[in-house]
Amino acid sequence: PMADYIKAHLDMGCCGVLAMPNTKPPVSKVSGSNGDNFWTIETYLEIIKAAGGDQFQDIIVPLYLTKDTTPAMITEGAKSGVLRACKYYPPHGTTNSEFGAAIENYLENGVFAAMEEAGIVLNIHGEEHGLSGEKYFGQDSNAEDFFYRERVPKITEKFPKLKIVCEHITTKTAADFVTKADDNIAATITPQHLLYTVADLLQGLKYHLYCLPLVKFKKDKNALLSAATSKNNSKFFAGTDSAPHTKKATECGCAAGCFTGGIAPQLYARAFDLDENNFDVFKNFLCLNGPKFYGLPEAKGTFTLEKKPSKIVPTKTDEGDVMPLSLGLGQDTLEWTIAP
Repeated sequence: PMADYIKAHLDMGCCGVLAMPNTKPPVSKVSGSNGDNFWTIETYLEIIKAAGGDQFQDIIVPLYLTKDTTPAMITEGAKSGVLRACKYYPPHGTTNSEFGAAIENYLENGVFAAMEEAGIVLNIHGEEHGLSGEKYFGQDSNAEDFFYRERVPKITEKFPKLKIVCEHITTKTAADFVTKADDNIAATITPQHLLYTVADLLQGLKYHLYCLPLVKFKKDKNALLSAATSKNNSKFFAGTDSAPHTKKATECGCAAGCFTGGIAPQLYARAFDLDENNFDVFKNFLCLNGPKFYGLPEAKGTFTLEKKPSKIVPTKTDEGDVMPLSLGLGQDTLEWTIAP
């Protein structure tokens, strides 16, 4: 069904992707053929391109950081041009993240040092692993809040030139950290974290809104909106973290991730309350800030958003229907449409 997911993103004007490496097995090697316990960036890129991804202007596949990642892998991968980013997952913190290791490992084993030296971007799923109960998700603190207070400052202090993208941030703590940090620190924000709070998730248990990190409180959503919609914003940009699941509710819990293929620009437009007064800020957030941070050229293609209703339909695959976020929340119409 990868071709169906790729088409959904091409249909919404997406010109490039950061393809997450938390596959089964993980993308934990750079070059060569796949093994029984790993995929390589090279082979995963071939799979994506064969499924229609060759229509994207660019594809970046980060290397999944595991206990077996070495500084030599980083250095050699960077020299080859195949490696451009690495992804940190907190162990057991999200989908297929059991291969990750504690962040302290990379502070000491030379991996972050090699990334800083080679100019490789660190993509962070910024949550502390191993927390439970109120420490994991409370009104005064949570796993992300702790991570950006205690962990990321140590990374930036020890490796001040390391380029970091704080992926899919959800808290005021993370937004404030990125705002105050140097220009080599940026962050992505998903549509759902700009639009919803934990109250929206819990009222009626709307599990299509279940993603990790979880949506948070009103003060957090407002902080994210303020950062994204600031006229001077150059550090925050769109990152959908779009995750397709044919079955969200499972016997062992709810699959984490919101599918926003086909509808992400429309959802961002809703969050921005888009009009001619903030169009340039919206364009920077959606189209320009991300490529600029990664050192990529601007997109060659364009698409047009029109303020007229559009129907949302499931993405159909051979394995079953995938429900776009809004449809899963009972909204079958968007106020914006992407013109053909």
